[in-house]
Amino acid sequence: MLREEDKREVRERLSALREPVKLVYFTQMLAGACRFCVETERLLKDVASLSDRITLETRNFVSDAEEARRYGVDKIPATVLIGEKDSGLRFYGMPSGYEFMTFLETLLRLSRRDSGLSEESRKALKGLDRPVHLQVFVTPTCPYCPQSAILGYGLAMESELITCDVVEISEFPHLGQKYGVMGVPKTVINDSDGLEGAVPEAVLVSRIMKTDKIDPKSE
Repeated sequence: MLREEDKREVRERLSALREPVKLVYFTQMLAGACRFCVETERLLKDVASLSDRITLETRNFVSDAEEARRYGVDKIPATVLIGEKDSGLRFYGMPSGYEFMTFLETLLRLSRRDSGLSEESRKALKGLDRPVHLQVFVTPTCPYCPQSAILGYGLAMESELITCDVVEISEFPHLGQKYGVMGVPKTVINDSDGLEGAVPEAVLVSRIMKTDKIDPKSE
C-alpha cells in the first residue's frame, strides 16, 4: 500500500516509538459489506511491518461481534489504538491523506504515554465528573483536521472519562447528515454540542467541562 520511499520515511518516524502500541482492526470480507476494509488492512499491515513495537490484530466485525461490543466498535473499518491501556481511541475509516499524519502522531504519543496536552488542560480535566464522548469528523484532504483529531485523542489519553472517535466522514455519510456536518473538522461532544473548525485546546477543554451529562454512546 505504501510506496518504498514512503516506507523509508515512515520507518524513520516510527523509530522514535518508545513503548509498545497495539492496533486492533475490525473488518469484514464479504463483498460490498465494507468499501475500504481491504485497503485499510493493507495500510495497517504496512505500518505494523515497519516497527517491532507495533502489534496488529485483525478481527471480523461479525464473527467477533462480542469483542467489537467490548471495544465499543459499531461500524467498519475501525481501528482501536492502544498504548499502555485502552484509552478509548478509535479511528473509523481509512487513515489516508492528511489523516495518516494523525495516525502516526497518535502512535508516537501512545508510545510515549504522553497526551501532549498543556499543564493547564491536564489540571482542568482532573475536575471532570462525567463521561464525555468526542466525535471528530475529518476527511483525508483537510489540512486542518489532524490538529483537531490529535487533540481529541490527547484528551482521551489524559482522562479516563473521555473517549474519542475520529471519523472519516465521506465513508460514513449518514453521520454527516445526523450531525449536520457541513465542513471539517467538526467536533461533536456527547451528541449535543458541535464545534466547527480547528478549535484551540483551551476552548475545547472549556466546552467539555461545561457540557451536560449525556449518555456518551447514545447514538
